[in-house]
Amino acid sequence: MKPTDLPPDFSLEALSVDISAEANQCVACGLCLPHCPTYRITQSEADSPRGRIALMSGVAEKRIPMNERFALHMDRCLTCRACEAACPNQVRFGRLMDGARAMLAAPPSDLPKEKTGARKSWFRRWVESQLIAKPDRIDALRPLLRFYQRRGVQSAVRRFGLLGQTKLGLLEAQLPHIAKPCSLSAQTSSAGSWRQLYPSIGRPRGEVGLFLGCVARLTDAETLNAAIWVLNHLGYVVHVPPAQTCCGALHQHGGDMQAAARLAHENSMAFDELNLGAIISTASGCGVQLAEHSFPSALQQSRNPRPLLQKAEKNVVQDSLQGKPVRKLMAKVVDMSAFLAAAEGWDDVKLTPLTHKILVHEPCSLRNVLRGAAHPYSVLERIPGAVIEPLEGNDQCCGAAGTYFLDQPEMASILLRDKISALNVSGARYLATSNVGCAMHIASALREAGSAIEVVHPATLIARQMGMGAQS
Repeated sequence: MKPTDLPPDFSLEALSVDISAEANQCVACGLCLPHCPTYRITQSEADSPRGRIALMSGVAEKRIPMNERFALHMDRCLTCRACEAACPNQVRFGRLMDGARAMLAAPPSDLPKEKTGARKSWFRRWVESQLIAKPDRIDALRPLLRFYQRRGVQSAVRRFGLLGQTKLGLLEAQLPHIAKPCSLSAQTSSAGSWRQLYPSIGRPRGEVGLFLGCVARLTDAETLNAAIWVLNHLGYVVHVPPAQTCCGALHQHGGDMQAAARLAHENSMAFDELNLGAIISTASGCGVQLAEHSFPSALQQSRNPRPLLQKAEKNVVQDSLQGKPVRKLMAKVVDMSAFLAAAEGWDDVKLTPLTHKILVHEPCSLRNVLRGAAHPYSVLERIPGAVIEPLEGNDQCCGAAGTYFLDQPEMASILLRDKISALNVSGARYLATSNVGCAMHIASALREAGSAIEVVHPATLIARQMGMGAQS
């Protein structure tokens, strides 16, 4: 990457002006309150969307100090954006929250502030910059973690509670089985990395790219393998460019807008070299970050960016199915379930019956931002014999929210408890969810409770019923 390719520095003074202007769009009607998970728990106006907007506006206009109380109420926000979906005035709350966290993360000399406490430890900053932002290093951890799991070390750590309730302990508790990447459509790789190209099987219907993400390439390899399997069998060539990196959501929501912009640029360079009909994301959280960064100018100019994203998603699916090139400026990012819901080739594959109840969890990013909550249902309904139902309480966040479960464990635990209670009385065998963070968060609680419910991505269930695993 050349120095001229890097994004310009973000002006925090300009950011304050932008926050103030967007905050003024809020008319404090209160229609967002029932949709806010933290307000529902605390019943505090400062933990509601309109309360947070008032605080942001006050800080941006220097009417109130940027102090620890301000940081507390910003940190408690899950950025689920349920308020944004419910807002009649289309206030872009996600953009406001990212701006507020950028102000908190800035050096005191850039924007006056009172003591707000240590925002991030040096170790966490190192992890985000040297590990999360460089996913090839995450891939290098795969052999170590597989050894950790296969040699019984993980079982001993969990049995004796050696990590306690530390952040490392909370993180380890969510660690799922670490699978190997897909080498060929019918077998896993011994090399521990994805191939750059997976040829289609049967009648060719187009070429797509697969976004791996950062943590997901390590903890959700089964889903990525399943995506390749299904897409190949439907007739799609799957490209996995090795230069792709983290989507940048973790950095964006942590206030590091420059790092997020650099990662967006790197991903754009990695995928733009290929003539793809679509870039498919199996994690809705990554999909949101990628899709919104694909419209930088349009999102900044439009008071209502949602129709732009909806139109883009529809055109990407249709164009990729018809083999037409997508316009250079149009976002190519599509959620996996959205792509499968519109894909052709289903008549050429056979799905074996699965006579179980499958509950569908709707991640906030899929439901509130991508507005694609209906797609997993339509995809799963292709499985003969399966009973597909929504998980009760889908309008409320599960509490994972990126690193929220680490930073706000008490609030995250309350939100998670509601999901587990609904699952315990459901009689379901599977919970299908479209976001890796939600899957790990919910699965860890089910595992601790000794539940037999398996948490999987919709694409994984489809791939299994199409024969993935039977030929391994």
